[in-house]
Amino acid sequence: MRCAIAKGQNETVEKIVSLAKRRGFVFQSSEIYGGLNGCWDYGPLGVELLKNVKEEWWKTMTYREDVEGLDASILMHARVWEASGHVENFTDPMIDCKQCKARFRLDTLTELISDKNKEKALKEFDASLLEKEDLLEDKFTAVLEDQNNATKLLDILSCPQCGNKGTFTQPRKFNLMFKTFLGPVDDSANIIYLRPETAQGIFVNFLNVLNSSRQKLPFGIAQIGKAFRNEINTKNFLFRTREFEQMEMQYFCKSGTDKQHYDEWKERRIDWFKSLGMTPTKLRFHDHPKDKLAHYAKEATDIEYEFPFGWGEIEGIHNRTDFDLSRHQEYSGKSQLYFDEQTKEKFIPYIIETSAGASRSFMAFLVDAYYEEEVNGEMRSVLRFHPKLAPIKAAILPLVNKDGMPEVARKIETDLRPYLRIFYDDKGAIGRRYRRMDEAGTPYCITIDTQTLQDNTVTVRERDSMEQIRVSIDKLLVYLLEKLR
Repeated sequence: MRCAIAKGQNETVEKIVSLAKRRGFVFQSSEIYGGLNGCWDYGPLGVELLKNVKEEWWKTMTYREDVEGLDASILMHARVWEASGHVENFTDPMIDCKQCKARFRLDTLTELISDKNKEKALKEFDASLLEKEDLLEDKFTAVLEDQNNATKLLDILSCPQCGNKGTFTQPRKFNLMFKTFLGPVDDSANIIYLRPETAQGIFVNFLNVLNSSRQKLPFGIAQIGKAFRNEINTKNFLFRTREFEQMEMQYFCKSGTDKQHYDEWKERRIDWFKSLGMTPTKLRFHDHPKDKLAHYAKEATDIEYEFPFGWGEIEGIHNRTDFDLSRHQEYSGKSQLYFDEQTKEKFIPYIIETSAGASRSFMAFLVDAYYEEEVNGEMRSVLRFHPKLAPIKAAILPLVNKDGMPEVARKIETDLRPYLRIFYDDKGAIGRRYRRMDEAGTPYCITIDTQTLQDNTVTVRERDSMEQIRVSIDKLLVYLLEKLR
């Protein structure tokens, strides 16, 4: 399901992007040179938030008896991608406008055409289509997906960027893998690819991990790593980028038990997002219809989050059958059979895949945490991160820079820093410092004030409720650790 971006939704995204830069979450890559489209840099707070997301995922995956960790190389033998089908099939249909030179993915062109222009084009193409009960978007998409009809429709459509009619090129396939060469010679024998997904590194190491860890089916292999896709169009901030990180787990099981494991992992994965504070009503499953499944899949679903621009996938769960190991067995000539000691059977396992985008998860947590409210006649922007995800756990704020308060504040900072990510701030009025910490998503602010000098207590302010309590300095660490769990 796709949703058009309304004005208010655009404003929300713009506010979040502005905050992300202002507070040091995300910067445009190579910004001083005009930026590089589809590439982003994570700033001081962003790298902490991303690290926390990945750490929580890693814990929930590998702090289990039946899942092992892996970090496979980004560069792999070219035959890996032939076996996986990426060399032949990892393509998007692409068109260009001959007038303005804009480039579009054919399969996402529907999103860029207004309903008025869709209806106008369909009427000219085949007026009888408008009489069908299907949604306008579905009717338009169906024509675009038909190879013969797509060409005719493109001749009728106007370019969404320049408005000229009949200026589109013929659709052509564009492979999304970044191609380079291994070694000093640029020839076909040395072609190599930046991996477009991390899964293949797990598949080719199946037997290595199995034998070294002495696991038995069912078991999984988890990995977090960079992937690269030469996207035709990037969009929606961090949602679709050319360089990103994946958090993937491939769960190997016996055929016949695959449905059970698929259903179990579906629930585990959506519960993980909820456990870290994501709004349950903004999460849903989108099951793939049988006619839309990937060629290797028996079942597939997406966990989608409701972004300001509409529902978007943040994780996919797939029953990949025995396709991947069978293909690598065929192309490598090396057996990928599993021997079951109990039944004395040899077989190629089925695979249940959970694949989450670290960057997309980062964006979903960022969007979900963003909140605005009026406080004492002023608007307060706050990031209500779950304490486990918050980049900064607590801020140390001396009320004034005199009367011994900075010295006490620095001592508290020194005592807490080995245990928590701490920020020290003594610049500006205390209210403004609170607001800065609210925008950074910091759960607790610790203020050292006049009373501190009298009774060794500090004011602890909670981010979401803005409630303040007094806590003894000698009990402060225990208090924070308890609250931040």
